[in-house]
Amino acid sequence: MAKLYFYYSAMNAGKSTVLLQSSYNYHERGMQTLLYAPAIDDRFGTAKIASRIGLDAPAKTFDSEFNLYADINQQLAVDSHNIRCILVDEAQFLTRAQVDQLSDVVDFCKIPVLAYGLRTDFQGNLFPGSERLLALADELQEIKTICHCGSKANMVLRVDTRNQVIKDGLQIEIGGNDRYVSVCRKHFKLHQTDQV
Repeated sequence: MAKLYFYYSAMNAGKSTVLLQSSYNYHERGMQTLLYAPAIDDRFGTAKIASRIGLDAPAKTFDSEFNLYADINQQLAVDSHNIRCILVDEAQFLTRAQVDQLSDVVDFCKIPVLAYGLRTDFQGNLFPGSERLLALADELQEIKTICHCGSKANMVLRVDTRNQVIKDGLQIEIGGNDRYVSVCRKHFKLHQTDQV
């Protein structure tokens, strides 16, 4: 039975690495996957999913107007028997409608969808895509990483070039280790990025 999965975490937990490993597992058994990544995140180039440990794979890109259900159905018309899984990186950037489209893929096309993304932003608020995934996903799985104190990191702080915490701004600002630090809830409340 196909399901909608949401794998969530703070930054730098290895979500893209796990996604690429999942896709590899399907390919190793002769099954095809469709990979999707947001067009807005071009840190590692466009039309690909890349992990910090050096793994990457080509991916179709989506923006807020992209209809995932229509695109996946078009791909299925070409190769309906061998596409066995849909994988979405940076799923927090999905719109609510796109999450609904992915649930339609599961329900009507009978193909599992694995979505990987952040749960909350640098202010502790849910992203719209993550909020909808938390509501609709059949399975929720946290991918864990650690805070500088050794506790589980489940929050993210945005920092400037001097590693000072930024508390205000737009919800979406693309960046990596240079802009974001994963911390536990306590250090999120303290706005503390490292041991003092």
